[in-house]
Amino acid sequence: MEKRRVRMRLTAMTVLFVICFFGSFMLGRYPIEPWTLIRVLASRVIPVTPDWPSQVETVLFNVRLPRVLMAALIGAGLSAAGAAYQGIFKNPMVSPDVLGASSGAGFGAALGLFFSFSYQGVSFLAFISGLSAVAVVCLISGRVKYNQTLGLVLAGMMVSSLFTAAVSFLKLVADPNNTLPVITYWLMGSLASIRPKDLAFAAPWIIGGIIPICLMRWKINVLTLGEEEARCIGVNTGAVRLAVVLCATLITSAAVSVSGLIGWVGLVIPHFARMLVGSDYRKMLPASLLLGASFLVVVDNFARLLATSEIPIGILTAFVGAPFFLWLILREGNKL
Repeated sequence: MEKRRVRMRLTAMTVLFVICFFGSFMLGRYPIEPWTLIRVLASRVIPVTPDWPSQVETVLFNVRLPRVLMAALIGAGLSAAGAAYQGIFKNPMVSPDVLGASSGAGFGAALGLFFSFSYQGVSFLAFISGLSAVAVVCLISGRVKYNQTLGLVLAGMMVSSLFTAAVSFLKLVADPNNTLPVITYWLMGSLASIRPKDLAFAAPWIIGGIIPICLMRWKINVLTLGEEEARCIGVNTGAVRLAVVLCATLITSAAVSVSGLIGWVGLVIPHFARMLVGSDYRKMLPASLLLGASFLVVVDNFARLLATSEIPIGILTAFVGAPFFLWLILREGNKL
């Protein structure tokens, strides 16, 4: 694909993200005018005489800013993790939850809700459970000698099934009037409860996972060519794969710990980015970050505006992601 065309498309994606990001601050039950938004944001940097109601700053900085930032980070993180997994496993059908991080984090959250932990306690337990699930997967796959990549995926499927069964058991024995609805709603995914402290908890882990993946994108490029080719040019395939798994696990566990289960982002967005800028990870990974962030910010806007009550964001991502992926299979099935 022509370099000039790729640069233009990446620029367009950047502009799209900026529009979606700042446009989201103006949307909601309490609308904020564009000029007011600019003045309020500028007041944090330069002296500006406030001529707006005090609740504008409360809504903007305590509710919308953390939520929009979290949506952008989660969308970008899950997309980067999905793209990296598709590269190191050389399989376009894998997603960030392939090694059980989402299922493990979901179990941790369900367990915390079952025992009536605080919101912060639920998030922390979900994060630790997600990391623990992938640690178990790595330990199991380490016993497989003939094909460690296949062993990793199979172990992930097994551990995911176990944690999914455990969540189902918790839902079975939970109080049907109080605890069960809370667990069910949380597992559907939502950003409605995001506050500054949640952003402060999850953002460092997500950013800390995204940066190394971006720095390793040329090595992921080489891994897509095959193990032998990568070794021939001096790439330690095992170390790269382990680093990507660790970073993707941090991203997924942190995302699920504060938002619940949000599917399809890490599976669909990398394919869309690949369609627009090609398979070169030096371009495709930044495209995935931008598209993933824009996508989840827009979907979250629909989640909070479509109905009088909040719609779980996981439902909307499935409604959008599944038909798109079906269209992608029908359009380019011979290339997948």
